[in-house]
Amino acid sequence: MATRAPLARPAAPVAAGMLLDVPRSSPSGATALPGSVDGERPTLDQVRRELGDCQRCKLCTGRKNIVFGTGNPRAELVFVGEGPGENEDLQGVPFVGAAGDLLTKMIEAMGFRRDDIYICNVVKCRPPGNRNPEPDEIAACEPFLRAQLAAIQPKVVVALGKFAAQTLLRDSTPITRMRGAWRVYEGIQLMPTFHPAYLLRNPAEKRKAWEDLQAVMKIFGKNPGSRA
Repeated sequence: MATRAPLARPAAPVAAGMLLDVPRSSPSGATALPGSVDGERPTLDQVRRELGDCQRCKLCTGRKNIVFGTGNPRAELVFVGEGPGENEDLQGVPFVGAAGDLLTKMIEAMGFRRDDIYICNVVKCRPPGNRNPEPDEIAACEPFLRAQLAAIQPKVVVALGKFAAQTLLRDSTPITRMRGAWRVYEGIQLMPTFHPAYLLRNPAEKRKAWEDLQAVMKIFGKNPGSRA
């Protein structure tokens, strides 16, 4: 298996008033993760039960389904997106619309199946009109995202787009500058790259995203296949 990428520099501090006005407590700190028992690492089932019929932010008023996550609970590779869209809200499954079709192609081009990996989002309910999630919504949902990653303990996280990367890394650097450079989240290698929805609007950027995914493939000893 290929050697791991070198550890990246620490995340830059987030300026006051930025998007990432979220709780600063670390999942390894004193505050227990959602679903954990006596501070022990939670399971995905425990995290989902703790989430329940969530009413922790205003997104609950317009949702049809909570979109928790899907895939292999022991996955070595996790993709984290922004939030559910219309199709995801209807089906309760992340990345099932047009952006999901592209993500599936990306995953398969990497030599994986969707069943091999795990997919989730920063927020679990659809923002109205697919608008960007707001700071209070991210703050309400973020502990559950961090608990999911703690439960899975993957080898690599791919952060799809600025909301996933900035939230996990506590870094307000634009995704255009952050993408393609290995970072570390709670001891886990993290690769920031573009969100599939952005790639659908900007197909010329697919080449850069594919370069990012090829770097992830090297961690798993996989040879590049056909481009997504």
